[in-house]
Amino acid sequence: MSEARRPAAGRTLAYRLRPGDDLKLSLMAILEASTISAGVILSLVGSLSSARLRMAGGDSLKDFSGPLEIVSATGTIGGNACHIHVSIADGTGTTYGGHLVAGCPVFTTAELVILDLSASWLFDRVHDPCTGFRELSIAACPAIP
Repeated sequence: MSEARRPAAGRTLAYRLRPGDDLKLSLMAILEASTISAGVILSLVGSLSSARLRMAGGDSLKDFSGPLEIVSATGTIGGNACHIHVSIADGTGTTYGGHLVAGCPVFTTAELVILDLSASWLFDRVHDPCTGFRELSIAACPAIP
C-alpha cells in the first residue's frame, strides 16, 4: 500500500447536467475545462435514460435499460482522466454497480459536486504493469510560500 498525507484543503464545485448529456463525457469535459488537477466526487445523484458499465474484473461491458436512478457514485478525477464507480437502480429498486464508461445519457438531471484538491495534490493515471490498467499516481503539490 502506498500512502500520501497532506493537510486537507480544497474548494467545492457544483454542476447540473441536463437531459441527453453523457455522464462520463460530461465529467471529462468539466475536467478539461477546469483547473482541477486532483479531485474527488462528493455527490452525484440523478437519473439516466440507459447505462453502460464496465463490470468487475476487466473488459466486460453491460448495458442497462432505463430510466435508472443514480443512487451513488464515488471516484477520483485529475490528470485528464477520471475513475468513477456508480450504482444505479431500475424501476423495481434492483441495484447494479460498476465502472462508469461513456454511454450513460442523463434522463432528467444529474447533480454533481466535486471537491477540488488541486491546491495540495496532483493526480495522474499511469500504466501499472501489475494490473495492466492506468492506475492513480499521487504527487503532492510543491508548497507555495
